[in-house]
Amino acid sequence: MSDKTSGSGSTCFALPGWSAVTLRGEQATAFAQAQFMGDLSDLAPGRWQWNGWLTPKGRLVALFALLALDGRDLALLLPDADPEAFVAALTRFRFRTRVEIAHEGGWSFAGRFSAPEAARGAAASGSVDGGGLELDFGGDGGPRTLRIAASPVPADEAQAARWRREDLAHGLPRLAPGQAEQWTPQQLSLERLRAFSVHKGCYPGQEIVARTHFLGQAKRGLVRLAGDQTLAVAPVAAVDAPGRALGQVVSVAGDQALAVMPLDAGDGPFHVQGVACTPLPLLDGLAR
Repeated sequence: MSDKTSGSGSTCFALPGWSAVTLRGEQATAFAQAQFMGDLSDLAPGRWQWNGWLTPKGRLVALFALLALDGRDLALLLPDADPEAFVAALTRFRFRTRVEIAHEGGWSFAGRFSAPEAARGAAASGSVDGGGLELDFGGDGGPRTLRIAASPVPADEAQAARWRREDLAHGLPRLAPGQAEQWTPQQLSLERLRAFSVHKGCYPGQEIVARTHFLGQAKRGLVRLAGDQTLAVAPVAAVDAPGRALGQVVSVAGDQALAVMPLDAGDGPFHVQGVACTPLPLLDGLAR
């Protein structure tokens, strides 16, 4: 695969913050099905889904794109997580399961604002060592391609910043490692990405996730905010309404942010460290 598309001339640029962890072995899928919050039972080779790993108390350790490489091996594509720490933590639960868990440090991530050559929806195309692996990251905001290859591509800070803004616009929370184990899937509105299951068998945190779902106890979710200037704030900055603190910022990109807020927060006005913010609708189309 070329680093340029034939139609639009869009060029690949490096995507910082992404890493890959592989689960390989005859019991890799069974191990993932028992540990992760998404249902892998119908995930065919070459297809991917959003998924994640929870604590027993139902708090998100990491969110990732999970790709079935073939009939047995899996790749976890992690935005923002520390891959070595993730591998070490997950390995502690391997016990006697026949699965090898490894950080693929030689995989390089790139983005492109055009449609993939062959990947569509949840179907990936290509391979890392065979010219590049492509995933369709397009949604209502337009086409995007996530590309993974053995060779890095040049950095472009402006394009990478635009990519991050579009992640947030589609409701994909970009969580710094310090936010691990803080949020439930419902607080991050991960049902929009179909990232967790309330029907499959047991996994860490499953009881809390299912109870919240079936009893209708989710009171908070993601809200997309647009500031009237750049939001130079750290995650977990407070979102204020007149006279009260209303929520917390979880991701920032330029003048936009995702915040965990009450589902009935209304239309504002809101402020984040003095910056006036307006709620915007989340874009659809990134669920897989």
